[in-house]
Amino acid sequence: MKRLFLLCLLGMLTISSLHAANVVPQPPNINAENYLLIDAASGQILAEENVDERINPASITKIMTSYVVADSIAKGRISLDDEVFISDNAYQAEGSTTYLEINTRVKLIDLLRGLIIQSGNDAAIALAEHVAGNEEAFASLMNEYAKELGLNNTNYRNSTGYTDDMHYTTARDIATLSKALINDFPVHYAMYKEKEFTYNNIKQSNRNNLLWRDDSIDGIKTGHTEAAGYCLAASAKKKGMRLITVVLGTNSAKARINASQTLLNYGFSFFEAKTLYSPGQTIFEQRVWKAEQENVGLSSKHAVAVTIPRGRYQDLKISSNIPAQIIAPLSKDSVVGNLEISLDNKIIASAHLYPVSDIEQAGIFKRAIDSMKLWFAD
Repeated sequence: MKRLFLLCLLGMLTISSLHAANVVPQPPNINAENYLLIDAASGQILAEENVDERINPASITKIMTSYVVADSIAKGRISLDDEVFISDNAYQAEGSTTYLEINTRVKLIDLLRGLIIQSGNDAAIALAEHVAGNEEAFASLMNEYAKELGLNNTNYRNSTGYTDDMHYTTARDIATLSKALINDFPVHYAMYKEKEFTYNNIKQSNRNNLLWRDDSIDGIKTGHTEAAGYCLAASAKKKGMRLITVVLGTNSAKARINASQTLLNYGFSFFEAKTLYSPGQTIFEQRVWKAEQENVGLSSKHAVAVTIPRGRYQDLKISSNIPAQIIAPLSKDSVVGNLEISLDNKIIASAHLYPVSDIEQAGIFKRAIDSMKLWFAD
């Protein structure tokens, strides 16, 4: 009897331990005006505070500056080998600088490193003038990109992050932009991990001190003005998951680093990322009527990814909403159903379902037979 009691007690402790292992504590307290922690694959928010409040982003602005430059390179408008003229306007830039010399020409790749690693305002202005003619036109271009990327609470007035009442963004928009830069231009993004850059015989270190703390951290950008406080957007990849943090309005460079590290530690400790389906991967097979083929594969055009508490993968529930009758012809761009992923009766991800390929209509004889079958089925 005593042995049975001990076995039962051991079983209860084991079950309790399993549940405890899956418990996710509340997000840590962060000493910042605004902050956000997201998984880059799913976009799921893991911790947040005032993420839609408009703030001055200071030099975090330069993420968009570099995004516009990277896209201009990708489209062949400019080249990394371009010799960029350094105007008086760029030379006179205040604040952080790459120490460019007036009326000289500098390779565009060096300006990019000056922008990203040294946070050079002179490099930002020189790049803006090279891409768009002047900084005002470049700011207009930045705003066009912001619209395309869905940055709904963002407006740019310059390429540097100089304080301006009409120059603003939000923690949410910064995270969205950071994710886009990482995904769209991975080779360009690799520069954000470089720890130092020497130009004009002056060596300067990357202002993102997180790069020296943890090898999993590979970007992205600091910012500081009196209006903005000390800010940092950061990203790290570990355990098969990429996280992005945005910390705004702290009171010191050390505080922004510690806050970002705390958020990253929380995310990696208690969550895991799973990509359930790749773009174009067949998720379901469904009968298709009035077509030569009997079945059609259904897929999502985008990766279906989730971020869940560690150890909860087996608890995911997958459901779909697909019409009983799918009738040809069908374009591969036609939405024919929906996929939902849920955990603990809460939908955590969803996706439209499309045919994996165009479905042509069958000949008249096959269509007639299927019409009769459908009539009797009704």
